[in-house]
Amino acid sequence: MANIKCSIPKGTRDFMPSEMARRNYIFDTIRGVFRTYAFEPIETPSIENLSTLMGKYGEEGDKLLFKVLNSGDFMKGVDFSDDYHRVAPQICERGLRYDLTVPFARFVVQHREQLALPFRRYQLQPVWRADRPQKGRYREFYQCDADIVGSDSLLGELELVQMIDEVFCRLLIGVVVKINNRKILAGIAEMIGAPGKLVDITVAIDKLDKIGIDGVRAELRERGLGEEQIAALDPVFALGGGTQQKLDSLRRMFDGIDVGVKGVEETAELFDLISMFDLGCEVELDLTLARGLNYYTGAIFEVKAKDVQMGSICGGGRYDNLTGIFGMPGVSGVGISFGADRIYDVLNELQLFSPDLEQSARVMFVNFGTEERRHCELFAHRLRRAGVATLVYPDSAKLKKQMDYANRKGIPYVAFVGESEMRDGTVALKNMADGTQQTLTVDQLIDVLR
Repeated sequence: MANIKCSIPKGTRDFMPSEMARRNYIFDTIRGVFRTYAFEPIETPSIENLSTLMGKYGEEGDKLLFKVLNSGDFMKGVDFSDDYHRVAPQICERGLRYDLTVPFARFVVQHREQLALPFRRYQLQPVWRADRPQKGRYREFYQCDADIVGSDSLLGELELVQMIDEVFCRLLIGVVVKINNRKILAGIAEMIGAPGKLVDITVAIDKLDKIGIDGVRAELRERGLGEEQIAALDPVFALGGGTQQKLDSLRRMFDGIDVGVKGVEETAELFDLISMFDLGCEVELDLTLARGLNYYTGAIFEVKAKDVQMGSICGGGRYDNLTGIFGMPGVSGVGISFGADRIYDVLNELQLFSPDLEQSARVMFVNFGTEERRHCELFAHRLRRAGVATLVYPDSAKLKKQMDYANRKGIPYVAFVGESEMRDGTVALKNMADGTQQTLTVDQLIDVLR
């Protein structure tokens, strides 16, 4: 049999133990903040029915769904003279989830009788997108979501901003939280005489950072907006001043446009609530922030790292009727999603990971032989019970080989149990950093290692 070349699909990755230690640090930090705000954990399947996923992410998002071929004789009766959009539903009924929000909406509807509203959920699981792999963009990646459903109070948005601030303060990442409101964008669409083009406008504006203002204008032309309508957007992009000045300018622009006025008032109230707190992050109103997902209806958020060139590392917003698609109308929700993989890249680039994260063991017992190993295992049992990560070298190999192993693994302490230590019930402990050595009882050893 010919050798098979070992590889993985582009846009996916293997993770070494040291990388997993760093990733778990991120997950544990985010999970810890979610818990302090009284969010509860759930999980949903990796695959969902395509009927659940399709049509929820806009035209661009639907193209990025990974579809799963039906099992069995799925080709029988399929007419391949039809185009792809006709054939796909016949051979693919399921797909890998694109995000965690739409499956969560399905979850809420399916389990409505078991949930007390408002329901506060958090979820840390992988998602998949058939995107072009590049720096900071993967085909398989983790999202860390928190959502509140069953309340339309702006306190939900406030708590999400506070959680964003808490997570990135704990991770020591300086960030800017950008906020806008889809009602403001709807007001802008109405103001320029293109209320039916809201989706086209938001999809184009959402690419501003990638393609620039000229690229946005070109895409708007392709999407059917006229030159006067496109030119009418320029005053919005050019609005200067602080948050209050921008909101005052929008109030004047939206004279008689109810949806736009509503968006301005919601945004003004949210910024007023945020101003009560001394946050570590910067918070700003960004009228070019669109977030292209169709289900957002109110406030929208995006978080950028200040010291690294990277796309958004967290985002979210208000969705007023996502559950209505599944037969449960009138349930408002708001949520955020932390991009763990991009956060990892930011922490790595800024060298903010502690070297201690990569330690698999705090101490390693050298193995001198059968009798010595028995004593080591007894000591190791006591240490592990005390919460100290402990390794006993499995073979009585040469001392140099065992010490080289400890060095390679970055284990900070090595313990020796020889004849005298077995007789006295002690351990000789060597500090691998400075070479010092001391003889300790097990209780003293626990105190030192903890």
